[in-house]
Amino acid sequence: MPPLPLSQEPQDTSDVAMARRIAGGDRAELTRLMRKHNQRLFRTARSILKDDAEAEDAVQEGYLSAIGAMGEFRGGATLATWLVRIVANEALGRLRKRARSADVIRLAGTTGDIGDLPEIDMRDASQVPPEQAALRAETRRLLESRIDALPEAFRIVFVLRAVEEMSVEEVAASLGLAPATVRTRHFRAKGLLRESLAREIDVSLQDAFAFAGARCDRIVAGVLSRLSPPA
Repeated sequence: MPPLPLSQEPQDTSDVAMARRIAGGDRAELTRLMRKHNQRLFRTARSILKDDAEAEDAVQEGYLSAIGAMGEFRGGATLATWLVRIVANEALGRLRKRARSADVIRLAGTTGDIGDLPEIDMRDASQVPPEQAALRAETRRLLESRIDALPEAFRIVFVLRAVEEMSVEEVAASLGLAPATVRTRHFRAKGLLRESLAREIDVSLQDAFAFAGARCDRIVAGVLSRLSPPA
């Protein structure tokens, strides 16, 4: 798959200025850039690779590629869009190496396409009661596993639209897609995710308020202990 082309967007002079400072060796500016975009870029790579460690590596390699080309940045796209595209290409390259015989993600094109999730709460976990934190963690694991199961072409669009809350236009620019394709894939992804979660809930309902085992034994023993001894 060829590299994703840079789309044309209005020039962002502040982005150009930041890029020039980073190209000139301004480490403080580079640090600000990374802290600003790390989460989005990780989620981009993770949506393609479905592996946390490899996604981190892809983001790091993407940054190194971006830094090397920072002096050539002219604002044809926003810096955020440019970085997403670089990291997506890095992740796609890793995916291609991982499975050369498998089809890589088809991000471009408008044919062949097979409520929103809230953004994960990133507040200090120490402020959340342990029981609530455990429930959130379990819910997050369930959502992440179901998002991972989405078809590849839909997954990255869903992550950028629903999780990162990027606009249709931003996602289209980042992935080289038509806005209509972004809308279609996001809509289909949400439908598939709802169906998957509904099936999980249906199965889990059968186990709700489980009674057999220790609880049943306690009730039997409690009642028997309160009865008069048998004659």
